[in-house]
Amino acid sequence: MNEIVDCPRCGALYAKNAFRDVCPACSRSEEELYQAAYTFLRKRENRAATMERIVEVTGATEEMIYKWVKKGRLQAAQFPNLGYPCDRCGAIIQRGKLCSKCVDEIESDLKQHDREQQFASERQDDHQKTYLGKRFN
Repeated sequence: MNEIVDCPRCGALYAKNAFRDVCPACSRSEEELYQAAYTFLRKRENRAATMERIVEVTGATEEMIYKWVKKGRLQAAQFPNLGYPCDRCGAIIQRGKLCSKCVDEIESDLKQHDREQQFASERQDDHQKTYLGKRFN
């Protein structure tokens, strides 16, 4: 169901849906900026342009370009200097949500946590063992 919200860019009210995160007027202007950026990048000499150069020439913001790369509208494989920030550390990546360094750190932390849990359960098992001795009467 659509929700009535303020446009984050201009403040106008609009019905937010799964396809649009800004009002129709801002969406049209974003689409024009996208077309300008895509046209600029399609030229052979501009395919390796940096983010700063694209922003300077087209007028699109870095956030817009990140959004287009994340959504797959601009393919990072075709334009090697494009990417978007890692959700955890902010390093520029070209696919997924996390960079390889963050993935490795999280995997390492999970393995450490598993080792600690295993050690704790083994320690608890050792304390619960009961030794029965022979009774003398």
